[in-house]
Amino acid sequence: MASKPSIGGQAVMEGVMMRGPETWAVAVRKPDKEIAVHAFPLPRYASEHPWTRKPLLRGVWTLVESLNLGFKALKISGSYAVEEENDTPEEAAKVEKAMNASLGIGMVLILGLFVTIPAFISKWGGTRIGVEGDLLQNLFEGGIRISFFLGYILLISLVPDIKRVFQYHGAEHKTIYAYENDDPMDPEVIDRYSTLHVRCGTNFLFIVMFVAIVGHLVADLLLAQAPLAVKLAARILMIPVVAGLSYEVIRAAGKNDRSLIFRTVSLPGLALQKITTRPPTLDQIEVAIKAMEGVINRVGAAEPSTVQVYEVQSPAETADLLHPEKGMPGVEPA
Repeated sequence: MASKPSIGGQAVMEGVMMRGPETWAVAVRKPDKEIAVHAFPLPRYASEHPWTRKPLLRGVWTLVESLNLGFKALKISGSYAVEEENDTPEEAAKVEKAMNASLGIGMVLILGLFVTIPAFISKWGGTRIGVEGDLLQNLFEGGIRISFFLGYILLISLVPDIKRVFQYHGAEHKTIYAYENDDPMDPEVIDRYSTLHVRCGTNFLFIVMFVAIVGHLVADLLLAQAPLAVKLAARILMIPVVAGLSYEVIRAAGKNDRSLIFRTVSLPGLALQKITTRPPTLDQIEVAIKAMEGVINRVGAAEPSTVQVYEVQSPAETADLLHPEKGMPGVEPA
């Protein structure tokens, strides 16, 4: 029997994004308790630009594309969260600008917290506490980075809204398990599965952190006489290289997901998922199901009585997504 197309996903605010080979879809539980589903065709960059399939480059491209889709999904879900308070296109546009600014600021903070600050502490502070040599300092830096990351995850897990996102994360994993095992898209059936999944992106994050230790060590050896500022800048410039190498490691290990290598590589990510996933409610699983249906059936399985579904030919403005009844171009109710 031919293998099924691989489907991945992401939890968003009060919803789930699913991504298949040709389509990605976002399902969101609206404030009025209805479910809105938006399905988008995936750009065919790989067929039009063969370089995106080359080793190392494909990992960088996958990361960029995933971040892009993830941001779009977050913007859609976020716009529904403020729909009642911002019921005009002008107000919705202002909210979208604010979300774009927040995402930009968040990226800068992430670079600082997980890239430059650990490097600065290990280089500047390490020499003052007896951590000498490039190898020890890079191990020290990696330890700081992992500690910051775990501390950050534990801290945000205390926020009620984030707890709900983690529940939707669990719903996403359960629904993907059901899809992979040909089970019916029924909330009670899906709820029997685990919230932990070996192909979760958290596995990739841990691989990135371990590969970064090796990559940064090589960079420090090549820049042995360079000032600290240059070494910090090199950390940022190396992000695409580290991402590309990490993708190749995951890709090689994942060729046999039952192998000892793959299971060993997956252990840190599975352990972290005990924090980043929570048991979902049946209502949350229902949202994940609608996102899955939006991918595998091109929104054909949606129920018009409970779900608003839109076929969107190109990324639309938030105001367009929230006000299809005004006849906005590019968005048509299914």
